[in-house]
Amino acid sequence: MTPKSEQELAEAIAGTDAPLTVRGGGTRPIGRALPGQTLSVAEMSGITLHEPGALTLVAQAGTPVAEIEAALAAEGQRLAFEPMDHRGLLGTTGTPTIGGVVAANVSGPRRIQVGACRDSLLGVRFVDGAGRVLRNGGRVMKNVTGYDLVKLIAGSYGTLGVLTEVSFKVLPAAEAVGTLRLHGLDDRRAVAAMSAALGSPCEVSGAAHLPRGADGRPVTMLRLEGFADSVAYRMGRMQTLLGSFGDGEIDRDAESVAAAWRAIRDVEAFAGQPGDVWRVSVKPSDGPAVAEALDGAEVIYDWGGGLVWALTPEGTDARAALAGIGGHATLVRASEDTRARLAVFHPEPAPVAALAAGLRAKFDPRGVLNPGLMG
Repeated sequence: MTPKSEQELAEAIAGTDAPLTVRGGGTRPIGRALPGQTLSVAEMSGITLHEPGALTLVAQAGTPVAEIEAALAAEGQRLAFEPMDHRGLLGTTGTPTIGGVVAANVSGPRRIQVGACRDSLLGVRFVDGAGRVLRNGGRVMKNVTGYDLVKLIAGSYGTLGVLTEVSFKVLPAAEAVGTLRLHGLDDRRAVAAMSAALGSPCEVSGAAHLPRGADGRPVTMLRLEGFADSVAYRMGRMQTLLGSFGDGEIDRDAESVAAAWRAIRDVEAFAGQPGDVWRVSVKPSDGPAVAEALDGAEVIYDWGGGLVWALTPEGTDARAALAGIGGHATLVRASEDTRARLAVFHPEPAPVAALAAGLRAKFDPRGVLNPGLMG
């Protein structure tokens, strides 16, 4: 099913009782495969409004992310939240779409500074599981209302409705970038260094740690962005501030910095490697405990240690291994057998689960939207 308009989409959803697997570009499927039909919004594409002076952009859900990024770059702007490209990690093809980004609330390393995808959203239009066309929020910042529903839809993975249009606040692109690299730190020292940097006035826009970098040694990376003189000054300040963690290596080459942070953003180190991939969110100080509990797993730390990507042996129940550590673990990549045994999302506390079930009953009373994610 490939509707070309919002009305066609509403009619398609209203007219089916079969389970629908919602797809944009098909680049980030993480749920179980179930019998039924695939519903693609890829034909509903195009930027419908871009006002550079107002820092706003509106696009249909099937619009390729690359098209949006190119249009913004032409005006010296960008999507602040730095959306991840899952294709390498998941071994998928296709074209990432902006609707898929919003549906999964995909947010990259810059989240520690500017917030998540949902924090840049101004408004949404979507079709719920009963075939009703709904809208919430606005198309420009001065008209925004109803933030709650906008933020609820972001990260709902198409289980409450199928997005047709999204509106964003965008930001100017940085004039200059730089990365300070610290080598040889163990996980706990690396988290301490990242915490010190994030707690400083240096305005860090990326803080990541690889226990095994490109040369096999641990590397801790801290990114600064902004005007060239400001980046140079802040980089010197941060290097002095973190002097107790070792001599830092500064990289000011824009292409090199972009490539390094793209590798962090897209978890390139795990692409093509055998095993399951888990995305674990914890308080940063608990990041090293995650690696210790998942003995034998390869890990990457982002968000100052608060996001841990873990590559585990196939079939590993990471949640059982992490019992006692507060946070949640999402199964991002695994075999169908493992998905049948382990839920994609972390079990919710009973009160939250009741609220979530109530929302799904309201927006998708027949349970036809992406049921493969629900268990």
